[in-house]
Amino acid sequence: MDTILIVDDNHAICQALGLMLEINGYQVLTCHTPEDALSLMATQDVDLVIQDMNFTRDTTSGEEGRQLFYALRERQQDLPIILMTAWTQLETAVELVKAGAADYMGKPWDDAKLLNSITNLIALHKLARANQQLERVNSQRQVAIADADLCGIVFGSGAMQRCIDLALQLARSDVSVLITGPNGAGKDKLADIIHANSPLKNKPFIKVNVGALPMELLEAELFGAEAGAFTGANKARIGRFEAADGGTLFLDEIGNLPLSGQVKLLRVLQTGEFERLGSHKTLKVKVRVISATNADLAQDIAEGRFREDLFYRLNVIELALPPLNQRIDDILPLVKHFVGEGFSLSKPAQQALLQHRWPGNVRELENACKRAALLAQSRVLTEADFGLPPAQGGHSSAISTTTFGRNLTEVTPIEPQVKSLHHDGPAQSDSSDAMDVSREQIEMALRQHKGVIARVAKSLGLSRQALYRRMDKFGLEK
Repeated sequence: MDTILIVDDNHAICQALGLMLEINGYQVLTCHTPEDALSLMATQDVDLVIQDMNFTRDTTSGEEGRQLFYALRERQQDLPIILMTAWTQLETAVELVKAGAADYMGKPWDDAKLLNSITNLIALHKLARANQQLERVNSQRQVAIADADLCGIVFGSGAMQRCIDLALQLARSDVSVLITGPNGAGKDKLADIIHANSPLKNKPFIKVNVGALPMELLEAELFGAEAGAFTGANKARIGRFEAADGGTLFLDEIGNLPLSGQVKLLRVLQTGEFERLGSHKTLKVKVRVISATNADLAQDIAEGRFREDLFYRLNVIELALPPLNQRIDDILPLVKHFVGEGFSLSKPAQQALLQHRWPGNVRELENACKRAALLAQSRVLTEADFGLPPAQGGHSSAISTTTFGRNLTEVTPIEPQVKSLHHDGPAQSDSSDAMDVSREQIEMALRQHKGVIARVAKSLGLSRQALYRRMDKFGLEK
């Protein structure tokens, strides 16, 4: 519940204001002198202050209110303050509004106007605080990744940022990691980042695509084979576990490992011991295992295709990578990376790229970019160059022109707005295209328009009420 402090020497005004605000769901604190207000602010969290400008009988200069305003500002710089007086001094009002007063109202006040102003100011204050927190978090992230090796990964979405943050955190440990996600989404890149930032970064990093190995050679590839162990084995060979001893082994498409191989893999993970194919000599290694799969291993376990005990050995920590169509802010930075600096994108091409579902994920996008660069008739790429149909609607264009080529790890602070917000224009009706607005689009629009809800809603083709509903749905602060 939001808390509002009322500072007025007139007890009747405090009671009237307090009753109205409590009826509308606010917690109310009241006091009657500037000194009491400052003492109360030292012990209570307050979301907004409504203060009188004169506290001494027969005084109308507003100087007492002016001093209180600056004292409150000194204690909490971004606190919304509504100034209220029956003796409106234009010069004082202009000065204090310039200094950060959120609104200036005369007595008697208009209830509807005052409530509207309070609602907007508190919402904006919360959004500004959330943005400041986001800026601090982003600053901490920048410090954390300043010396990190990101292995050339290109991204712009919050979802990918969170995956990379977790990958860097996991890199410092030696636990087994299971990376899940669809084919072509970039699971191998996350494995690269984990190894490159781990204490084992100077040790061997061996990759093996389990799904690409012939069934009859899979055990020999993983665990090695003695000469004569099978037809064509003319000499002994070491397996991938031996090659990775002391380092990291990345097992891609682990869901395709047959049950016989799963038994041996489980033993290696538990004890570090195994035998080469055709040998009874036990070998011991120390290997960190990172695995990846696009399969639903829980379903495979239920159907008897994957061992549950192996699953829990591999899945000490799961790193879930979303598909590209859930990371739309990654699309245009990736396109710029794949086509190179010699090309630019037409606006319809940007919209078509953002609206395509990308079932093949980053791999499909890379192939489309190679096609476009080869077949392009000019340096401005169109949707036809990518083999895409024209975009339907236009809701993606709100972010397209700002995403392409921008440093998307940068966070733009939201400036607190100090003027009254109760004169917003008429609400817009939702369009059918706006129903698919994503969390990333809303976050980017909030940054682009500095948290001004009316502008954000207009850029996304939403009414303010619809925007608030979506912000609630995604857990974004208003």
